[in-house]
Amino acid sequence: MMLFTILSLVNGGSPWWKIHEGIPLIFSLTLFFVELFVLAVVLYLAGLIVVGRRRALLTDAFLISFLGTVLSTLFWLFIPYNLIALVLFILVWLLLIKRLYETGWLGAIAVAILAMIIYIAIVILLAFFFGVLNVIIQLLPSSALFSLGAFLFGC
Repeated sequence: MMLFTILSLVNGGSPWWKIHEGIPLIFSLTLFFVELFVLAVVLYLAGLIVVGRRRALLTDAFLISFLGTVLSTLFWLFIPYNLIALVLFILVWLLLIKRLYETGWLGAIAVAILAMIIYIAIVILLAFFFGVLNVIIQLLPSSALFSLGAFLFGC
């Protein structure tokens, strides 16, 4: 979804005017399943690193990503207070990771943080690949650019 948003910024607005009626639903469902698959792979990789091969299964990662995505979407839709929805969102994801990967709270937090790092790395690689990194750089303030350059190039 992040890549789709960046591409819509590059094209100057919403790209839905280019898509005929009925196709936005198909496009949204396709995007949902692609993101679900990518999130499952990212959670699986993070689970392999943190909890090991015996407890981190790809089916568990897919179930975590599916249930977490559906429940967090329901929270954002039906809870009017964003802060409460955010807290529930985080707790549900951590609880799903904790239960399905059979780990403690610290292990679940470690899997979640590592999954975010892997996901951000994938998004940056895709941004390089699609050539939209300049859009991201233009949106960031100059102090963030300096920090990002220092991190990436070891300055």
